[in-house]
Amino acid sequence: MFTGIVEELGTVVALEHGRDSARLTVAGPLVTQDAVHGASIAVNGICLTVVEHSSGRFTVDVMAETLSRTSLGSLAAGDPVNLERAMSTGSRFGGHVVQGHVDATATITERVPGDRWEVVRFSLPPTVARYVVEKGSITVDGVSLTVATLGTDSFTVSLIPTTLALTTLGHKVVGDPVNLEVDVLAKYVERLLAFAPPHDSTTTSDQETTV
Repeated sequence: MFTGIVEELGTVVALEHGRDSARLTVAGPLVTQDAVHGASIAVNGICLTVVEHSSGRFTVDVMAETLSRTSLGSLAAGDPVNLERAMSTGSRFGGHVVQGHVDATATITERVPGDRWEVVRFSLPPTVARYVVEKGSITVDGVSLTVATLGTDSFTVSLIPTTLALTTLGHKVVGDPVNLEVDVLAKYVERLLAFAPPHDSTTTSDQETTV
């Protein structure tokens, strides 16, 4: 599990494409300090498993499902990426519950700069729109953010100077793709309600009458 608080802005060393998979190598001196084989590191919000690590770099295998559902396949050597290690027991919980499981991709549609901050608008795919609420949490490229405003097909966030300086969201331009992960609690609530037994109005009425 992650919290959406980016620890380091890493750099893509290489992305080697196979027939239906890829192998990604990233330079990240901070997140590799305690890396072990099998450790989880989120790259632009995608939970990936370390298969090799040395000299401040780590390598992960990327399957076809991940390539098809995220923006990972469009990366190239030299690109910056947001990195976060899996949360350890006893760590501060600075963001919100993030699984590193991308639900959809979106694009940046507008950037409006302020004096030291910036409002960024993203497209909102209809497949995940029902899970997004104003002032709720959403993960964009692995960054835990608060939805500032919400439209039928878009949403905005306000980025503080720290986020602009220390994550990829400060460098992306209109048209660039991003990975979205909605609040997992909303998905579980929806699933539970789908299996809830129907309300029996007749039984309720009989009980109220008896009492």
